[in-house]
Amino acid sequence: MERQLTMRLPAELAAKLERSAKRLKRKRSEVVREALEQYLDTQPQARPIERVRDLLGSVTSGRHALGQRHRDYVIQRLRRGR
Repeated sequence: MERQLTMRLPAELAAKLERSAKRLKRKRSEVVREALEQYLDTQPQARPIERVRDLLGSVTSGRHALGQRHRDYVIQRLRRGR
């Protein structure tokens, strides 16, 4: 069963949609539906953090407590010019 969606578009985007619909000789709703399908099909299923979660903590930096003292470490390195 189809469901209806009502939305507001900025004037510039609405004009682009209108031009595309005319050029393609399709209804605006068809253009929006197709664009939305393409967009959703290309989005990753998992959040980016989920893709690298198993790598977190697997590499050592050689610096103790860097996660807790990161700001101090960066300031120290900047003062040394490195």
